[in-house]
Amino acid sequence: MVSLGCPKALVDSERILTRLRADGYAMSPDYEGADVVVVNTCGFLDSAKEESLEAIGEAIAENGRVIVTGCMGDEADVIRARFPEVLAVTGAHQYEQVVEAVHEAAPPTQGPFVDLIPQPDEGGIKLTPRHYSYLKISEGCNHSCAFCIIPHLRGKLASRRIDAVLREAEKLVAAGTKELLVISQDTSAYGVDIRHQEQMWKGSPVRAHMTDLARELGQLRTPQGETPWVRMHYVYPYPHVDAVIPLMAEGLLTPYLDIPFQHASPKVLKAMKRPANEAKVLERIKAWRQIVPDLTIRSSFVVGFPGETEEDFEYLLDWLDHAQLDRVGAFRFEPVAGAAANDLPDQVPEALKEERYARIMEVTERISAAKLQAKIGRTLPVIIDEVGEPDEDGDIGATGRSQADAPEIDGAVYLRNVPVTLQPGDIVQVTVEDADAHDLFGVIG
Repeated sequence: MVSLGCPKALVDSERILTRLRADGYAMSPDYEGADVVVVNTCGFLDSAKEESLEAIGEAIAENGRVIVTGCMGDEADVIRARFPEVLAVTGAHQYEQVVEAVHEAAPPTQGPFVDLIPQPDEGGIKLTPRHYSYLKISEGCNHSCAFCIIPHLRGKLASRRIDAVLREAEKLVAAGTKELLVISQDTSAYGVDIRHQEQMWKGSPVRAHMTDLARELGQLRTPQGETPWVRMHYVYPYPHVDAVIPLMAEGLLTPYLDIPFQHASPKVLKAMKRPANEAKVLERIKAWRQIVPDLTIRSSFVVGFPGETEEDFEYLLDWLDHAQLDRVGAFRFEPVAGAAANDLPDQVPEALKEERYARIMEVTERISAAKLQAKIGRTLPVIIDEVGEPDEDGDIGATGRSQADAPEIDGAVYLRNVPVTLQPGDIVQVTVEDADAHDLFGVIG
């Protein structure tokens, strides 16, 4: 399995592999030992499509028997034109079609105990470390943002039943997950499509709604009786988001929100067809931080969107100075086949996109560095991701993350002189000794 793209695609890969394992297949660690290679593609941007095509080409060169799935599967003609030898092409989250294609390419040989293997909602194959897991609560999206083709690739919003989500979360925590990362295309809209349908959970009715979900996830406990970290991603700033902030103050949710603002200029947001662009976001952020002073807000922004003027860009930089977001990613606008933004007038020249990208990264790096410097001397909980080998002096280092750091996308906490008994997944108290623009450095205790 070659899995590309976002965490939502990674969850798709886990579900495909879990179903294949239930049919008697094992996952090969390399191309040479595989009977068939499944490439789960990303099709969000042209650069991501090219990366997916390169991955398909590598799999064909190294193995020759390749099945393609994922978001770029929607462009089967493009894939087959370049690689006519691929065995099958399926679209995003089309698990059954992928499994059928694997069955045809490499018929399964089932053993007598295959039926005992867990099914997807009962804790299947994980492609993340044991101590953290992605919890996908819905598919698709109801928005029609001008730069995005996700609704075309993954369809309209399709929420999972609340009891199914909570059952999966409970099993993951029971199996060793210390950190749940809640993901979707729009977490705030969870349950809208099913009218926030109620289900019984632990003897009480629970709605398919972001606030109910957050509250119930906050009740989970590890086998050791600890509260797992619950991190909310892809949260649009709808009014009901205010209701989850007190849960963070109570320690039931990790004080972290991933909010895809994308821009701040009202004119650009209108051109982007972004939802909630009239919200008084700065005032709400201030109110949230009064309730939860350690709240971390991460976001991403697009520079060089068609029609973006210097005034619009300066508005964005000024907004960022006021918002003081903790973690920020920036992207140069990139046309995507099928996106409405491609036809907008006043396309921004590539050189100007690069200049603006450099300027926004300079501003956000300065903000990040100041925020991390302010943490020196504090003691913070840190989850351990990796423990190193002893150096020539016998000192063992480790890499972890604070509650302000999501895996793969945010910073890290680098530890020195950790005990030999330290294991990935341990949550320890760390005294911060130093910081740079992105990461912290410290020692346990």
